[in-house]
Amino acid sequence: MANSALLVMDVQRDVVAIADDGSGYLQRLRRAIDGARAAGITVIYVVLGLRPGDPEVSPRNRVMTNVVRAGLFTEGAPGTEIHDDIAPRQGDVVVTKRRGSAFSGSDLDLVLRARNIDSLVLTGIATSAVVLSTLWHAIDLDFDLTVLADACLDTDPEVHRMLTEKLFPQWADVLAVDDWIKAIAPQ
Repeated sequence: MANSALLVMDVQRDVVAIADDGSGYLQRLRRAIDGARAAGITVIYVVLGLRPGDPEVSPRNRVMTNVVRAGLFTEGAPGTEIHDDIAPRQGDVVVTKRRGSAFSGSDLDLVLRARNIDSLVLTGIATSAVVLSTLWHAIDLDFDLTVLADACLDTDPEVHRMLTEKLFPQWADVLAVDDWIKAIAPQ
């Protein structure tokens, strides 16, 4: 497990306010984070942050243009902060990205290589956005992948189900938080 990292992606205040379905998502994610720490697994938080004035947003990018129109993800804005219930601790890494994938416009690859990490455990909001984009990018970079299905959340439950039950298992291990914690627990 020393060469693994748990990625906690886009679990920012505004995103949680939009997507949280009352199912206990943040509590499950907190268990995954605590389990990773107990097993000595690096925890890396990934946030979407856009500079004031949005110089990195092209009008050709519909998704990012809609994000800007909605007033989301401006660096320094309170809603862009990581949700308090799963806030980073001393020693955790926080990476800022500029696009959908955790790798796009960030120094995540550099952080992973510097720590000799070759296995990623993916969590975050939304399953159909950051989790899917990061999974595809990580596949091309030859990372071993695990997706914690119940530590991912999407505003469309059917899309979440389809991705975690049908698509993701083709390229990654897909587990529930509690099953993953049992598998990584120190002996």
